Amino acid sequence: MDCGGALQLPPGFRFHPTDDELVMYYLLRKCGGLPLAAPVIAEVDLYKFDPWQLPEKAFGGEKEWYFFSPRDRKYPNGSRPNRAAGTGYWKATGADKPVGSPRPVAIKKALVFYAGKPPKGVKTNWIMHEYRLADVDRSAAARKKTNNALRLDDWVLCRIYNKKGVIERYDTVDDDDGDGAVAEDVKPVPAPAASKNPRSASATCSRRTCTNRSDATRRDASAATPRLRAPLGH
Repeated sequence: MDCGGALQLPPGFRFHPTDDELVMYYLLRKCGGLPLAAPVIAEVDLYKFDPWQLPEKAFGGEKEWYFFSPRDRKYPNGSRPNRAAGTGYWKATGADKPVGSPRPVAIKKALVFYAGKPPKGVKTNWIMHEYRLADVDRSAAARKKTNNALRLDDWVLCRIYNKKGVIERYDTVDDDDGDGAVAEDVKPVPAPAASKNPRSASATCSRRTCTNRSDATRRDASAATPRLRAPLGH
């Protein structure tokens, strides 16, 4: 769902909620079908876009952007989320963090965006903090009662930002194998290591030895061959 458009807010307004505020006042109410205090979080399916396309779809933000997004499962009967997004994929990093006490109300997960196709994707500076409700039945059996068996969560709350504080774009190119490669921020591939095959090394040395011997033989033969002098005039 494209919810782009400027949101009219008072001058000086900044949306910088804590983890607890995001969960208690926004995620819980959204999942419960309750109205929010202010429409400051857009509804966008994040997995249809690259992260650098998302800022223009947010309701506001300068260096971080907030979204409500659905989440689908990767396999029909599994609970693993599908992390493919746009021209790349999101990959989890670090440990999950519970939000709420004494009993966790939600779980916070950090993810990094990789441009290209796995496993050859290139790590970018785009980060996502995903908040999902805890103690929710996400089994495939529970979802079969609905019209979308692949749906894992109707809503999760996500914070998107770039570690450099800018909107970086990563362009992918296709190679012969169909894998994506990022044309920006890619380190040069190191030279291949020397062969560990002893036969190959022996054959290489043998060829070099034969070549050296042949050169030496030609030099010796050249030195042994008498040089012809020009005939003297009569």
